[in-house]
Amino acid sequence: MQRKSWKLLLALYTFISYVNAQVTGMEDECSPEAIEDYNMGARVGALFIILVTSSLGVFTPILMHRFSPYNKGSTRDWLLTMGKFFGTGVILATAFVHMLPEALENFSSPCLGEGWQSFSAFAGVFCMISSFALQLLELAAISNVERIRANKSAQIKCMDLEKVSDPSLTRNYSSETTQNSSIDARYHDHQGHIHSAGIFEQDDGFKHIGTLILELGIVMHSIIIGITLSNTGSDEFVTLLIALVFHQFFEGVALGTRINDMNIPGWRKPAVMGIVFMIMTPIGCAIGIGIHSSFNPNSSSSILASAILDSLSAGILLYNAYISLMGQEINQNPEFRQSPFSRKLVCFISMYLGAGLMALLAKWA
Repeated sequence: MQRKSWKLLLALYTFISYVNAQVTGMEDECSPEAIEDYNMGARVGALFIILVTSSLGVFTPILMHRFSPYNKGSTRDWLLTMGKFFGTGVILATAFVHMLPEALENFSSPCLGEGWQSFSAFAGVFCMISSFALQLLELAAISNVERIRANKSAQIKCMDLEKVSDPSLTRNYSSETTQNSSIDARYHDHQGHIHSAGIFEQDDGFKHIGTLILELGIVMHSIIIGITLSNTGSDEFVTLLIALVFHQFFEGVALGTRINDMNIPGWRKPAVMGIVFMIMTPIGCAIGIGIHSSFNPNSSSSILASAILDSLSAGILLYNAYISLMGQEINQNPEFRQSPFSRKLVCFISMYLGAGLMALLAKWA
């Protein structure tokens, strides 16, 4: 009897020790990570390195496109075309290899509450939600432009009837028709797909909503990686910085070539879009530097925010890559379908190369 009691006590003690070890391990995993020898100079220097790299990536294709006119088939045309398809591959790999796996990993973190751990597909859910939201937003934009065009067409028909009934209105009709034609010229139909604003009626609205939302997805991810870089341990800091230099340059090329496709007159809007991309990762670095002494990347709020933003960004990038970039530029583009085999081959190789290099960077960043 006494021996059985000792065995029971030993088993109970072992069980309690195991539970305490699990709780202690979880607490250690979710506790703040102290960064030894936090080199402030290196972190500030990394901010400016990322700033320069991002600016080179986004503004190089913009300047090449706008510096002077060029002909189709010229060296500059080939370089910009290769850069555009390279960027499409970069965007796809960023969503598939960088954002979604990181979001899945964060949603499975033991530092989150039981509710978040009870369902393993939250990353896919938020990714799907952002894709649906983007599709509805783009549908609203197209519907709005169709409504504007229908109204202007009805006005022209009305003026035509008035002209027939009253020849004295011919001069006024011609003037009105010219005005309507100039307004129509503000809007363009790109292979049957209208880029315009859903809730704004003038050029200042979301005239090219796909590219603007694409930049939003990239920007959200850029802030996250900036904060991460500034709060990375000293042993991994240099490796991550080198990887992010290429990461930001490739993303900049992808965005810059898409800004070129918007064909916006003047420099102001393209410059603003380029500057927004250029500064977002450095802003994230600055935020990370400012909060490094109190920031806990393992806290439930930090992990959850990163997981949700990565999932939403992945949905935005995937929707744009397949619908706006690959679909319109390849499958629905008669010019591409009728282009020589050599041009198609170069475009596909550029796209696969961009995806491959960006996927490779996921090993370090």
